[in-house]
Amino acid sequence: MSDPILQLKQVKKTIGNKQIIKGLDFEVYEGEVFGFLGPNGAGKTTTIRMLVGLMSLTEGDVVIKGTSIRNNYKKAVQHVGGIVENPELYSFMSGWKNLLHYARMIPGISKERIDEVVKLVGLENRIKEKVGKYSLGMRQRLGIAQALLHKPSILILDEPTNGLDPSGIREIRSYIRRLAREDGVAVIVSSHILSEMEMMCDRIGVIKEGELLSIQSVESALQQPEQRDITLEVQQRERARKILSEWLNRPVKIEKDSLAFKMDRDDVPEMIRRLVDENIDVYSVNMYRSTLEDKFLDLIGERAVD
Repeated sequence: MSDPILQLKQVKKTIGNKQIIKGLDFEVYEGEVFGFLGPNGAGKTTTIRMLVGLMSLTEGDVVIKGTSIRNNYKKAVQHVGGIVENPELYSFMSGWKNLLHYARMIPGISKERIDEVVKLVGLENRIKEKVGKYSLGMRQRLGIAQALLHKPSILILDEPTNGLDPSGIREIRSYIRRLAREDGVAVIVSSHILSEMEMMCDRIGVIKEGELLSIQSVESALQQPEQRDITLEVQQRERARKILSEWLNRPVKIEKDSLAFKMDRDDVPEMIRRLVDENIDVYSVNMYRSTLEDKFLDLIGERAVD
């Protein structure tokens, strides 16, 4: 694996007498989408504010492309683009003029580069219109274009799909994946929308009350155990329950109109054959698939989610 683009080393933040962030350690690599997942108030935005220099670290360090933000903040942060909460845009100006205005603050950004990022986020047809006429999704896309103008190695997005409709969420997700895959940008996305993180991210770090509980790949988080939860709808429930209990040598429950039990996925066809041979009509077989939400709630506890 290549060297990490971003490293957090025992990052802590104390405000007053309260420790908000309690020793975060993780790394982010080129071309990956890293999800920063946690309930509201877990410390996601505080951490992101420290990463982009809007808030100081109490202890620890952040290293960006080999440079510590404590030793040389200006050099380290030049590799970072980000949107914290909502993109700051001038609604009375066009999208193009917003980008031009922002580009003037950073040396070396050409009009060709502005055209490039406009095309990248798919705003070519609307870029000359006033931002006040933009939908929320278009504003987010323009904010991402603004954050990408200086060709950062790391893009940090705090709740980028907040307030978007389903089509807007899908668009932003698509741009984020493309940026990582095609341009090699490391993207850090904070959110509490579990289904979105599942579709968008390569790895996910779960934070609760300022502590990092777990980091794992989405693929491994969603890996299914051999034993699955099965619900079975049949005609003769009590008779089917006895047959299955004897065959599986374990209890089979009746829940509402179905039978509920655990079994290996590979044994399902044999189960159906046995029931049919016993002249029991099988109406449906459902295997329960674990989601990221299940794994997340197992980690943090259901009551922690707002």
